[in-house]
Amino acid sequence: MRIKVKQALASAEPLLDITIAGWVRTRRDAKEFSFVEVNDGSCLKNLQIVVDLAVPGSEQLKDALTGSSVRVEGSLVASPAKGQKWELKAKAFQLVGRADESFPLQKKGHTVEFLRSIPHLRARTNRTGSLLRIRSRLAWAVHEFFQAKGFVNVHTPIITASDCEGAGELFRVTTLDPKDPPKDNQGKVDWAGDFFGRQSYLTVSGQLEGETLACGLGDIYTFGPTFRAENSHTSRHASEFWMIEPEMAFCDLTGDMQCAEELVKYLVKTALEQCPDELEFFNAYVDKGLLERLRFVAERPFARITYTEAIDILSKTSQVFEFPVTWGENLQSEHERFLTEVHFKCPVTVHDYPKGAKPFYMRQNDDGKTVAAMDVLVPGVGEIIGGSQREERLDRLVAAMQSHGLDLQNYAWYVDTRRFGTVPHAGFGLGFERLLMFISGEGNIRDVIPYPRTPGHA
Repeated sequence: MRIKVKQALASAEPLLDITIAGWVRTRRDAKEFSFVEVNDGSCLKNLQIVVDLAVPGSEQLKDALTGSSVRVEGSLVASPAKGQKWELKAKAFQLVGRADESFPLQKKGHTVEFLRSIPHLRARTNRTGSLLRIRSRLAWAVHEFFQAKGFVNVHTPIITASDCEGAGELFRVTTLDPKDPPKDNQGKVDWAGDFFGRQSYLTVSGQLEGETLACGLGDIYTFGPTFRAENSHTSRHASEFWMIEPEMAFCDLTGDMQCAEELVKYLVKTALEQCPDELEFFNAYVDKGLLERLRFVAERPFARITYTEAIDILSKTSQVFEFPVTWGENLQSEHERFLTEVHFKCPVTVHDYPKGAKPFYMRQNDDGKTVAAMDVLVPGVGEIIGGSQREERLDRLVAAMQSHGLDLQNYAWYVDTRRFGTVPHAGFGLGFERLLMFISGEGNIRDVIPYPRTPGHA
């Protein structure tokens, strides 16, 4: 019976006649036997296998170099070695797939820059393997959180004809011949001849469709890939990333902020409880203050301040910023990190932003200058959540859309939710990769997604 290394290491008693399969991390040869460290990706730790030279298949040991795959039958017995409870006493050894001396992940340290050059192999390292196990567990925890609260999981379109953010940073989806597209009478591209009969794009957010579904289902969430054709080369930006986007009917900004804080805390607690070995690894080798920071976040309430209060704090500090602090402009990463890491020393929810800096769909406040928007900022990363109460008043929404230069006909379906039984509603988007950066201590978004898509790299 084949079992995972994780199961073997967690066993409460010796096990007879089991099979382990995985990849060789190291091999040490003695006169009459060999020690083979095997990892199968199920956990951070390896299982030591003792192969006597009289065991069937032991003649293959000489070719079982680092990176080779093996299958071993034997018995799990108590290990006399320090630091490990069990080892596998082999009864039969099989080399499944040989890796030669050119295998790039030998037993030594590797830089993240080098690992990014071999994304097809880096899952076999402690660092990336640990990150991807955390990613898997937290993806499941997202569903646990919302399902326990009665949210309905919905799947919003990947291909869309609308730009949710209004920034125009979209990837076009087309079947037209780029060398010879059809033209109209003005000599412009005739998109009516395209596959969907109009210009279509990869989604930047499932929010607008999510709003329409919340106005029939109550509370919904979607969790899927989103795309931004933003030519940004920072450590926090990727062209393809995953977003968690809840939308709640009959909800205001306060409820929105509360849900966002509860979600972050739930995911941090899940990581601490369910991924202790992986987080210990990151705390030891990537960010030595990680565990202390995560426990602090899990146990204490987030600070909440208005955007205007944030500007006041930033303006009065003696710290010099690269970007000037100006009311009306979005906060830069350095401003966000100052608030979380220096001033408050905890996550901060900033709310009520200037309306000129935000998209059309956010609810206008009574002061005429701000909208009911909020961002959740965390130490080490900055913004990981952006959300708002949506504008539910038909006249205000239409006016905002017109001021942003949107074609109302293209958004008629969206406006209908305000014409037919409108309700106050709110939601947010949580960037899954930025959350993973915060929870793992990784400093670059390219290291928390298996195959990063960034400008110039696909």
